[in-house]
Amino acid sequence: MRGPIPHLARRSEFLKVAATRRKWAAPGLVLQLLIREDATGPRVGYTASKKVGNSVARNRARRRLRAAVAEVAVGRVRDDVDFVVIAREATVDRPWADLLADLDQALTRVKALKAIPC
Repeated sequence: MRGPIPHLARRSEFLKVAATRRKWAAPGLVLQLLIREDATGPRVGYTASKKVGNSVARNRARRRLRAAVAEVAVGRVRDDVDFVVIAREATVDRPWADLLADLDQALTRVKALKAIPC
């Protein structure tokens, strides 16, 4: 297994991903995707607005999303993508298996996963 996916660092990178308007909303999260020209490896960003709750709830939601990405996406995501995972109100209390299923479904729907060689 490879190491963790590098993070998006600047607000401009988050805005560039959002500008593509390529996204999928699931009950536990929203996933936005940008397909880059270079294939230097995937990058990921996490965000949780005040709609999620107070700072404790937002931090818990981001921690859960980071753990979900580490479990579902590492090694399976294409090398030419940047994606942002946005927490929703349900992220904090959603059962773990359902959150993983939401992320897997979102990655599949936006075509962010590597093609499986035959």
